[in-house]
Amino acid sequence: MSHQDVSALRALIEQAQAHVEALRRASRDHPGVRRLVNDLDRLAIDVDEVAGTAVVPVPTPPAELVPVPDTPYAPDFWHGADDEGVGGYRPFYR
Repeated sequence: MSHQDVSALRALIEQAQAHVEALRRASRDHPGVRRLVNDLDRLAIDVDEVAGTAVVPVPTPPAELVPVPDTPYAPDFWHGADDEGVGGYRPFYR
């Protein structure tokens, strides 16, 4: 893909984004318009990837590690809880 092709394609995407933004303002929160916004964003990302100008995000380390103890919970912690998918502790009445 030549530099001219990439530039022309980016200009077309920007024009389409401007028109879709006008649709978004007029239609409030229509699902089809949200998909168009998403599709155009994805198209812009794909063009950058093909052109070799994509920005690779740098992963950030977690702010703080939270230790989780291996000791069992106190039995009263589970008082009144049901095992979802197993049927729970309460009898089934008809």
